[in-house]
Amino acid sequence: MALIQCGFFAQTLGLSVSMNVVIPERSYGIGVEAGGAPTGDKYPVLYLLHGLSDDHSIWLRRTSVERYAAEYGIAVVMPEVHRSFYTNMKSGLDYWTFVSEELPHVAQSLFPISGKREDSFAAGLSMGGYGAMKLGLRAPEKFAAVASLSGAMDILAFDHEGSPLANKEYKWIFGSKEEAAGSDDDLFALAERAAAAGVSLPKLYQCCGTEDFLYAQNVRFRDHVRSLGIALDYEEGPGDHNWGYWDTHIQRVLAWLPLQGRNV
Repeated sequence: MALIQCGFFAQTLGLSVSMNVVIPERSYGIGVEAGGAPTGDKYPVLYLLHGLSDDHSIWLRRTSVERYAAEYGIAVVMPEVHRSFYTNMKSGLDYWTFVSEELPHVAQSLFPISGKREDSFAAGLSMGGYGAMKLGLRAPEKFAAVASLSGAMDILAFDHEGSPLANKEYKWIFGSKEEAAGSDDDLFALAERAAAAGVSLPKLYQCCGTEDFLYAQNVRFRDHVRSLGIALDYEEGPGDHNWGYWDTHIQRVLAWLPLQGRNV
């Protein structure tokens, strides 16, 4: 695998941003690592999203995701979005547009990765789990599968003191609780609209540790989605909001992805 640390100017944000990319290396001549694309083709890609207090470097620093991805011949794109909740902020920048539109365009223009739906996946932890699920529900035509690890699934539960978001941050990102409820940033409402419209959704995966402070809202989201008749692969078990849990479960996500021509 090759590691590329990339800085570029994001037009939707009007500022320079960073992303880390790990990508299979082609052998000199023909062929690549097991499961990868033959010479001349493009690699499947996982857009791997960070949490609220992290950045684009955290998955590489705290897990062995590069080594895990090598087993599947998949590229991994890890962008930086600060504390934006992957949202077009009420008083801030358009991070939803950045991650759902500009980021894939830039990544595909710079690296030999596929833009096909069947080769495109998203996953993330905590705030990034929310972001990945939002990608699946709001841009289902772009992704074959999305996965949330310990996701912050209920934005209506994050508007009070003691939450990971200060009151002022919540207002900058989502506006008031009344504005957030039922909006395109509310995963519960997005699931309802997708079910009512009969949208062809990507495969959905959700996991959370039973000791995690976000466990209750993960259970609420699971029950809500299933009540709508939406298929969801769900796992829970002992675990807290920490890197030991996420290092283990990103391996489970990679094994779960519907990779075309899997050879592992």
